Amino acid sequence: MDLRLYILWIWKIWDPIYYSFTRLQCIESAGNKKTVFRVRLTKYKGKEVILSDGTRIRKNDVLLKIHLHNVRLLSEILNVKHELNRGRCIYKMVLYSMPVLADYIKNHPEEQKIKGIIGITMINKGVRHLGFECFFPENIFYLWLKKVSQLPIFFLTTSTMNVQNFKKHNPVYLMMSKEHLIKKYQTVV
Repeated sequence: MDLRLYILWIWKIWDPIYYSFTRLQCIESAGNKKTVFRVRLTKYKGKEVILSDGTRIRKNDVLLKIHLHNVRLLSEILNVKHELNRGRCIYKMVLYSMPVLADYIKNHPEEQKIKGIIGITMINKGVRHLGFECFFPENIFYLWLKKVSQLPIFFLTTSTMNVQNFKKHNPVYLMMSKEHLIKKYQTVV
């Protein structure tokens, strides 16, 4: 069995267990089509960040933490052979999910408290086109922990399992203010 298939098979078994222990929620579009995001509210614990639209994110501000539904995403791109095409597929799936994310926040019971969205990833090409801003975590231990935890997704999305290539990439925070998200992706009803 191909190593990628074996890792994905294990991940498919582990994912429902992981999901049951987190506070993550799947978000769906109006037609009940699942997006690539799973989300939860979180309090920001990093240093103060000022986004390009002037939004200040301070310690304990409420953010919507976004997680990619990696098993679903990887299952859909498994047969895409070229790394560039895989990246395009992921980009399109995230792009399709962004308006649903904006609607989710607009209709959230705690919408007034939410200042923006945050995620962390090592695969960050094209995120600026989506409206995200990138910031590097400062805590070395946290950075190392996140890098190790993202090892499987990194190897499953790249064409070669090259350790040197992995060492070159570091996790980054992706952030966007709620106002920017809604302005860029709100759906017209």
